[in-house]
Amino acid sequence: MELFFRKTGEGEPLIILHGLFGSSDNWYSIGRELSGYFQVYLIDQRNHGQSPHSTLHNYDVLGEDLRKFMDNHHLQKANIIGHSMGGKTALSLGIKYPERIIKMIVVDISPFSYPVTAPPKEYLSHERVIDGMLSVNPSQLKSREEADAKLKEFISLPAVRQFLLKNLKRTENGGFKWLLNLQALSENLSNIYSGTFDESSTNAEDLPFFPLLFIKGENSGYINASAEASIVKYFPHAEIKMIQNAGHWVHADQPAAFLSVVKDFLR
Repeated sequence: MELFFRKTGEGEPLIILHGLFGSSDNWYSIGRELSGYFQVYLIDQRNHGQSPHSTLHNYDVLGEDLRKFMDNHHLQKANIIGHSMGGKTALSLGIKYPERIIKMIVVDISPFSYPVTAPPKEYLSHERVIDGMLSVNPSQLKSREEADAKLKEFISLPAVRQFLLKNLKRTENGGFKWLLNLQALSENLSNIYSGTFDESSTNAEDLPFFPLLFIKGENSGYINASAEASIVKYFPHAEIKMIQNAGHWVHADQPAAFLSVVKDFLR
């Protein structure tokens, strides 16, 4: 699968992976800030953005997509930043192919599974988000405002709706379409909630070493006390840094603080 990407800057390679419902667009400003130090690759993962669609969506195939991308672009090793689902994609690659990693930053997600019925405290369930987007029929839309009004029946937070509506694009004939493969994401939500390795049969010494940083948002529930303890157990060499006054979208909530932590670790 040939993934869509944007490239900017010169230097050591740095790959940035967005999270669920996101795209490379969401990370453009961060990538631009880092392009003075690195050659930055901003990737659309499968079923997102301008990358191909597939019925398969799990961390094995997402990790292999990333490995093949590196092979196709002759990147023997790279620094990787992954947010949320993208963080698990990065970890899936790193656990299987640690020799391909220079340094890795995982943003506001743990390597472990999350219960589908109990999302972290301040977020809507992904099922409701997908139901809201599926309720919008792009072929019948006359404006983005109509789509926003329909989404509002499912999602009250304007910022979340605007984030999701970045995936609604104009077609050549003046209509609209979702860039996301909503059907595949809906059918694979259990895979997206799953962990990157089997905790019941894995010990810390079974996992490879590579320089690893977890960044968590102070106001996010994705890396709670239990997840943090498990990270320390399975990745005792990893660093964990918290960004104050930030939620799950740490890089958007506190970009300056986020960039400071990222640059300190990568450089």
